[in-house]
Amino acid sequence: MASPQNSKSESQILAEIIIARITRIHASISKIDSLRPSRLVNDLFTHLVKLCTLPLSIDVKALPKEVQSLGESLIVLCGRAEILLELDFATFLNKIPQPLNNLILFPYYGNYIKLANLVNRVLKDHGVEQPTKVAFVGSGPMPLTSIILATHHMKSTHFDNFDIDEAANDVARRIVATDAELEKRMKFLTFDIMEVKEKLGEYDCILLAALARMTKEEKVKILGHINRYMKNGGVLLVRSAKGARAFLYPVVEEDDLLDFEVLSIFHPINDVINSVVLVRKAICYRRSMKYECDAR
Repeated sequence: MASPQNSKSESQILAEIIIARITRIHASISKIDSLRPSRLVNDLFTHLVKLCTLPLSIDVKALPKEVQSLGESLIVLCGRAEILLELDFATFLNKIPQPLNNLILFPYYGNYIKLANLVNRVLKDHGVEQPTKVAFVGSGPMPLTSIILATHHMKSTHFDNFDIDEAANDVARRIVATDAELEKRMKFLTFDIMEVKEKLGEYDCILLAALARMTKEEKVKILGHINRYMKNGGVLLVRSAKGARAFLYPVVEEDDLLDFEVLSIFHPINDVINSVVLVRKAICYRRSMKYECDAR
Protein backbone atom coordinates (compact mmCIF):
# COMPACT_ATOMS: atom_id res chain seq x y z
CA MET A 1 0.00 0.00 0.00
CA ALA A 2 1.34 3.42 -0.93
CA SER A 3 2.24 5.75 1.90
CA PRO A 4 0.24 9.01 2.33
CA GLN A 5 3.28 10.94 1.09
CA ASN A 6 3.44 8.88 -2.11
CA SER A 7 -0.32 9.22 -2.61
CA LYS A 8 0.02 12.97 -2.29
CA SER A 9 2.78 13.02 -4.86
CA GLU A 10 0.69 10.97 -7.27
CA SER A 11 -2.20 13.38 -6.79
CA GLN A 12 0.05 16.35 -7.46
CA ILE A 13 1.40 14.71 -10.62
CA LEU A 14 -2.13 14.01 -11.85
CA ALA A 15 -3.14 17.61 -11.12
CA GLU A 16 -0.16 18.86 -13.12
CA ILE A 17 -1.17 16.64 -16.06
CA ILE A 18 -4.75 17.95 -15.94
CA ILE A 19 -3.59 21.56 -15.79
CA ALA A 20 -1.23 20.98 -18.73
CA ARG A 21 -4.12 19.59 -20.76
CA ILE A 22 -6.35 22.51 -19.77
CA THR A 23 -3.57 24.88 -20.83
CA ARG A 24 -3.40 23.23 -24.27
CA ILE A 25 -7.17 23.46 -24.68
CA HIS A 26 -7.05 27.13 -23.73
CA ALA A 27 -4.42 27.72 -26.42
CA SER A 28 -6.60 25.96 -29.00
CA ILE A 29 -9.76 27.85 -28.02
CA SER A 30 -7.89 31.18 -28.09
CA LYS A 31 -7.01 30.64 -31.76
CA ILE A 32 -10.61 30.11 -32.91
CA ASP A 33 -12.14 33.03 -34.81
CA SER A 34 -15.69 32.34 -33.64
CA LEU A 35 -16.97 30.52 -30.56
CA ARG A 36 -20.35 29.81 -32.13
CA PRO A 37 -21.33 26.12 -31.96
CA SER A 38 -19.33 23.95 -34.36
CA ARG A 39 -17.76 20.51 -34.26
CA LEU A 40 -14.40 21.96 -33.17
CA VAL A 41 -15.85 24.32 -30.54
CA ASN A 42 -18.13 21.62 -29.13
CA ASP A 43 -15.32 19.06 -28.93
CA LEU A 44 -12.93 21.45 -27.20
CA PHE A 45 -15.41 22.59 -24.57
CA THR A 46 -16.71 19.06 -23.98
CA HIS A 47 -13.15 17.90 -23.33
CA LEU A 48 -12.54 20.91 -21.07
CA VAL A 49 -15.64 20.24 -18.97
CA LYS A 50 -14.69 16.57 -18.55
CA LEU A 51 -11.22 17.54 -17.32
CA CYS A 52 -12.57 20.14 -14.90
CA THR A 53 -15.10 17.77 -13.35
CA LEU A 54 -12.72 14.91 -12.64
CA PRO A 55 -12.75 13.85 -8.95
CA LEU A 56 -9.47 15.58 -8.21
CA SER A 57 -8.73 18.30 -5.64
CA ILE A 58 -7.15 21.37 -7.25
CA ASP A 59 -6.85 24.67 -5.41
CA VAL A 60 -6.71 27.23 -8.20
CA LYS A 61 -5.71 29.99 -5.75
CA ALA A 62 -2.55 28.04 -4.91
CA LEU A 63 -1.47 27.72 -8.54
CA PRO A 64 1.14 29.97 -10.17
CA LYS A 65 -0.06 33.43 -11.21
CA GLU A 66 0.19 32.61 -14.91
CA VAL A 67 -2.12 29.61 -14.45
CA GLN A 68 -4.58 31.72 -12.48
CA SER A 69 -4.54 34.29 -15.30
CA LEU A 70 -5.18 31.49 -17.77
CA GLY A 71 -8.16 30.47 -15.65
CA GLU A 72 -9.57 34.00 -15.73
CA SER A 73 -9.21 34.01 -19.52
CA LEU A 74 -10.92 30.62 -19.78
CA ILE A 75 -13.89 31.84 -17.74
CA VAL A 76 -14.42 34.68 -20.22
CA LEU A 77 -14.09 32.34 -23.21
CA CYS A 78 -16.45 29.80 -21.65
CA GLY A 79 -18.96 32.54 -20.92
CA ARG A 80 -18.92 33.75 -24.51
CA ALA A 81 -19.25 30.23 -25.88
CA GLU A 82 -22.10 29.39 -23.50
CA ILE A 83 -24.07 32.50 -24.45
CA LEU A 84 -23.58 31.79 -28.17
CA LEU A 85 -24.66 28.16 -27.68
CA GLU A 86 -27.79 29.24 -25.81
CA LEU A 87 -28.62 31.93 -28.37
CA ASP A 88 -28.14 29.52 -31.27
CA PHE A 89 -30.34 26.87 -29.65
CA ALA A 90 -33.01 29.35 -28.53
CA THR A 91 -33.23 30.69 -32.07
CA PHE A 92 -33.64 27.13 -33.34
CA LEU A 93 -36.40 26.43 -30.81
CA ASN A 94 -38.33 29.48 -31.93
CA LYS A 95 -38.51 28.04 -35.44
CA ILE A 96 -40.22 24.80 -34.44
CA PRO A 97 -43.65 24.06 -32.94
CA GLN A 98 -43.97 23.76 -29.15
CA PRO A 99 -40.43 24.82 -28.23
CA LEU A 100 -41.00 24.16 -24.52
CA ASN A 101 -41.62 20.50 -25.32
CA ASN A 102 -38.23 20.28 -27.00
CA LEU A 103 -35.99 21.75 -24.31
CA ILE A 104 -34.65 18.25 -23.75
CA LEU A 105 -32.76 18.62 -27.04
CA PHE A 106 -30.45 21.18 -25.44
CA PRO A 107 -27.07 19.47 -24.93
CA TYR A 108 -26.88 20.24 -21.20
CA TYR A 109 -30.57 19.93 -20.35
CA GLY A 110 -29.99 17.01 -17.96
CA ASN A 111 -27.39 19.07 -16.11
CA TYR A 112 -29.90 21.91 -15.69
CA ILE A 113 -32.52 19.50 -14.36
CA LYS A 114 -30.08 18.34 -11.69
CA LEU A 115 -29.05 21.92 -10.89
CA ALA A 116 -32.67 23.07 -10.58
CA ASN A 117 -33.43 20.10 -8.31
CA LEU A 118 -30.45 21.06 -6.16
CA VAL A 119 -31.50 24.72 -6.01
CA ASN A 120 -35.05 23.81 -5.05
CA ARG A 121 -33.87 21.38 -2.35
CA VAL A 122 -31.48 23.90 -0.81
CA LEU A 123 -34.19 26.57 -0.76
CA LYS A 124 -36.76 24.22 0.79
CA ASP A 125 -34.28 23.11 3.44
CA HIS A 126 -34.13 26.73 4.57
CA GLY A 127 -37.84 27.47 4.52
CA VAL A 128 -38.12 28.95 1.02
CA GLU A 129 -40.95 26.98 -0.57
CA GLN A 130 -43.30 28.37 -3.24
CA PRO A 131 -42.02 31.96 -2.90
CA THR A 132 -44.31 34.65 -4.27
CA LYS A 133 -41.70 36.43 -6.42
CA VAL A 134 -38.26 35.33 -7.60
CA ALA A 135 -35.68 37.32 -9.54
CA PHE A 136 -33.15 35.57 -11.75
CA VAL A 137 -30.21 37.84 -12.57
CA GLY A 138 -28.35 36.99 -15.77
CA SER A 139 -31.01 34.72 -17.26
CA GLY A 140 -29.68 34.74 -20.84
CA PRO A 141 -31.40 33.52 -24.02
CA MET A 142 -32.14 30.07 -22.57
CA PRO A 143 -33.45 30.64 -19.01
CA LEU A 144 -33.60 26.93 -18.25
CA THR A 145 -33.24 27.31 -14.49
CA SER A 146 -36.25 29.64 -14.30
CA ILE A 147 -38.33 27.50 -16.66
CA ILE A 148 -37.55 24.24 -14.84
CA LEU A 149 -38.17 25.76 -11.41
CA ALA A 150 -41.43 27.34 -12.59
CA THR A 151 -42.78 24.19 -14.26
CA HIS A 152 -41.43 21.46 -11.97
CA HIS A 153 -41.13 22.99 -8.51
CA MET A 154 -42.57 26.50 -8.01
CA LYS A 155 -45.83 26.24 -9.89
CA SER A 156 -47.40 29.42 -8.52
CA THR A 157 -44.29 31.62 -8.29
CA HIS A 158 -43.80 34.73 -10.43
CA PHE A 159 -40.34 34.99 -12.05
CA ASP A 160 -38.67 38.18 -13.24
CA ASN A 161 -35.67 37.38 -15.44
CA PHE A 162 -33.11 40.17 -15.70
CA ASP A 163 -30.55 40.34 -18.48
CA ILE A 164 -28.58 43.23 -19.90
CA ASP A 165 -29.00 41.91 -23.48
CA GLU A 166 -32.36 42.64 -25.14
CA ALA A 167 -31.61 40.14 -27.94
CA ALA A 168 -31.25 37.39 -25.34
CA ASN A 169 -34.47 38.46 -23.63
CA ASP A 170 -36.31 38.60 -26.95
CA VAL A 171 -35.65 34.98 -27.90
CA ALA A 172 -36.31 33.78 -24.34
CA ARG A 173 -39.57 35.75 -24.22
CA ARG A 174 -40.78 34.16 -27.45
CA ILE A 175 -40.08 30.64 -26.15
CA VAL A 176 -42.09 31.26 -22.96
CA ALA A 177 -44.89 33.00 -24.89
CA THR A 178 -45.88 29.63 -26.39
CA ASP A 179 -47.30 28.63 -22.99
CA ALA A 180 -50.04 31.02 -21.82
CA GLU A 181 -49.91 29.98 -18.16
CA LEU A 182 -46.13 30.21 -17.95
CA GLU A 183 -46.10 33.55 -19.78
CA LYS A 184 -48.33 35.04 -17.06
CA ARG A 185 -45.77 34.12 -14.40
CA MET A 186 -42.54 34.84 -16.23
CA LYS A 187 -41.32 38.24 -17.40
CA PHE A 188 -38.08 39.33 -19.05
CA LEU A 189 -36.59 42.68 -18.10
CA THR A 190 -33.68 44.29 -19.94
CA PHE A 191 -31.57 46.08 -17.33
CA ASP A 192 -28.06 46.25 -15.99
CA ILE A 193 -28.84 44.91 -12.51
CA MET A 194 -26.57 47.61 -11.03
CA GLU A 195 -29.21 50.11 -12.16
CA VAL A 196 -32.08 48.21 -10.51
CA LYS A 197 -32.59 49.44 -6.97
CA GLU A 198 -35.88 49.58 -5.08
CA LYS A 199 -37.41 46.87 -7.26
CA LEU A 200 -34.96 44.35 -5.79
CA GLY A 201 -36.87 44.72 -2.53
CA GLU A 202 -39.91 43.00 -4.09
CA TYR A 203 -38.39 39.52 -4.21
CA ASP A 204 -38.48 36.74 -1.63
CA CYS A 205 -35.57 35.09 -3.39
CA ILE A 206 -32.94 36.29 -5.86
CA LEU A 207 -30.92 33.88 -8.00
CA LEU A 208 -27.59 35.11 -9.35
CA ALA A 209 -26.31 33.31 -12.45
CA ALA A 210 -22.69 32.20 -12.51
CA LEU A 211 -21.93 34.35 -15.56
CA ALA A 212 -23.57 37.50 -14.18
CA ARG A 213 -20.32 39.48 -13.92
CA MET A 214 -17.33 37.28 -14.64
CA THR A 215 -14.48 38.97 -12.77
CA LYS A 216 -13.97 38.91 -9.00
CA GLU A 217 -14.23 42.69 -8.75
CA GLU A 218 -17.48 42.85 -10.73
CA LYS A 219 -18.97 39.95 -8.76
CA VAL A 220 -18.21 41.61 -5.42
CA LYS A 221 -19.80 44.86 -6.62
CA ILE A 222 -22.99 43.13 -7.74
CA LEU A 223 -23.23 41.24 -4.45
CA GLY A 224 -22.92 44.50 -2.53
CA HIS A 225 -25.54 46.17 -4.72
CA ILE A 226 -28.04 43.35 -4.27
CA ASN A 227 -27.46 43.30 -0.53
CA ARG A 228 -28.14 47.01 -0.29
CA TYR A 229 -31.51 46.90 -2.06
CA MET A 230 -32.95 43.42 -1.45
CA LYS A 231 -35.56 42.99 1.27
CA ASN A 232 -34.51 42.35 4.85
CA GLY A 233 -34.66 38.63 5.50
CA GLY A 234 -34.69 37.84 1.79
CA VAL A 235 -32.42 35.11 0.43
CA LEU A 236 -29.88 35.20 -2.37
CA LEU A 237 -28.70 32.05 -4.10
CA VAL A 238 -25.33 32.45 -5.80
CA ARG A 239 -23.72 30.04 -8.22
CA SER A 240 -20.04 29.47 -7.66
CA ALA A 241 -17.38 26.85 -8.43
CA LYS A 242 -14.75 24.82 -6.62
CA GLY A 243 -11.56 23.05 -7.59
CA ALA A 244 -10.86 22.72 -11.30
CA ARG A 245 -14.42 23.89 -11.99
CA ALA A 246 -12.99 27.35 -11.24
CA PHE A 247 -11.49 27.23 -14.73
CA LEU A 248 -15.07 27.33 -16.05
CA TYR A 249 -16.95 29.69 -13.73
CA PRO A 250 -16.11 32.48 -11.26
CA VAL A 251 -15.61 31.52 -7.62
CA VAL A 252 -17.54 33.29 -4.85
CA GLU A 253 -15.72 33.02 -1.53
CA GLU A 254 -17.23 33.35 1.93
CA ASP A 255 -15.15 36.51 2.32
CA ASP A 256 -17.17 38.01 -0.54
CA LEU A 257 -20.36 37.48 1.47
CA LEU A 258 -19.53 39.16 4.77
CA ASP A 259 -22.64 41.36 4.57
CA PHE A 260 -24.84 38.25 4.46
CA GLU A 261 -25.59 35.33 6.74
CA VAL A 262 -24.32 32.23 4.95
CA LEU A 263 -26.98 29.53 5.21
CA SER A 264 -25.61 26.77 3.00
CA ILE A 265 -22.72 25.96 0.69
CA PHE A 266 -22.97 22.88 -1.52
CA HIS A 267 -20.20 21.66 -3.82
CA PRO A 268 -21.40 18.93 -6.21
CA ILE A 269 -19.17 16.00 -7.06
CA ASN A 270 -21.22 14.74 -10.02
CA ASP A 271 -21.62 16.29 -13.47
CA VAL A 272 -23.31 19.40 -12.05
CA ILE A 273 -20.64 22.05 -12.46
CA ASN A 274 -21.83 24.92 -10.29
CA SER A 275 -21.61 25.09 -6.54
CA VAL A 276 -24.64 26.59 -4.80
CA VAL A 277 -24.28 29.19 -2.05
CA LEU A 278 -27.38 30.34 -0.17
CA VAL A 279 -27.21 33.52 1.92
CA ARG A 280 -29.72 35.73 3.71
CA LYS A 281 -29.80 39.46 4.30
CA ALA A 282 -30.00 40.26 7.97
CA ILE A 283 -33.19 41.84 9.34
CA CYS A 284 -32.20 45.22 10.75
CA TYR A 285 -34.28 47.03 13.35
CA ARG A 286 -33.79 50.08 15.50
CA ARG A 287 -33.30 49.75 19.24
CA SER A 288 -32.77 52.98 21.22
CA MET A 289 -30.46 55.13 19.08
CA LYS A 290 -28.65 52.42 17.17
CA TYR A 291 -29.44 49.75 14.59
CA GLU A 292 -29.10 46.10 15.42
CA CYS A 293 -29.37 43.19 13.01
CA ASP A 294 -30.88 39.77 13.45
CA ALA A 295 -30.34 37.17 10.74
CA ARG A 296 -33.44 35.23 11.73
